[in-house]
Amino acid sequence: MAKHAFFCFCLKISMFCYYNEKGVNMWYAVQVCSGQEEKVKLLSEKLLKEDIPFQCMILKFEKMIKYGGRWHKKNELLFPGYVFFITDLGMELFFAFRKIPRLTKMMLEDGDVIDIHPKEVKILKHFLVKDENIVPISTGYMEGDKVMVTDGPMAGYEGNITYINRHKRIATIQVEMFGRKTEITLGLELVERFS
Repeated sequence: MAKHAFFCFCLKISMFCYYNEKGVNMWYAVQVCSGQEEKVKLLSEKLLKEDIPFQCMILKFEKMIKYGGRWHKKNELLFPGYVFFITDLGMELFFAFRKIPRLTKMMLEDGDVIDIHPKEVKILKHFLVKDENIVPISTGYMEGDKVMVTDGPMAGYEGNITYINRHKRIATIQVEMFGRKTEITLGLELVERFS
């Protein structure tokens, strides 16, 4: 099946369909130009809220950065170029996006707006702090070449780790997202190393 994408300055709907029941809040990932996430979120909340009930989120992760000789927490985008919407009115949301200036064409597949698979939503909810859109830093230690995560959302996902940068205190893990295997970067504080 061919996928057709119509790009328009900043936005395209980019989702995969599994089911959509009326009254069930579904998650939708909307692809935007990188760096325009906050702008699209603010415009959506300003121009669309009165037409459609939805929750709009930009997902982030905590990481540590060092400046001024000290470590500081900083939030980075978990999925650069994506804004997430939760609503039970997906098709209505699609048509409402026409109200956002300079955004006139968006992607559809077979005429349907498509939601994120429930298994993928479950993964996202596992990583996110309840009522926040931020993945907190995980902590753990190295035992030989194995990573043991003792606290945080990466606990139980040690087998999914594909890369660790101990100096920057981040790790890359592979998860199923958007209908494919996707690598995401998260904060990981490794406190000790055992032989």
